[in-house]
Amino acid sequence: MPPGRFGLCDRCAHQRLVRTSRSVFSMCGRHADGDRRYPKYPPVPVGRCVGFQERTAPD
Repeated sequence: MPPGRFGLCDRCAHQRLVRTSRSVFSMCGRHADGDRRYPKYPPVPVGRCVGFQERTAPD
């Protein structure tokens, strides 16, 4: 998968990648956690998002 494919989501703590045999989709974890203000599969690349939270490196 090329870097930056999903825009801001690629650096977001809430991004969840959904892989199928043919493709990869960026799913918003905020939607999956019940916050319907965020689309489940946002149109990409995402340039702005009020729910963005920088992903931290794993410990």
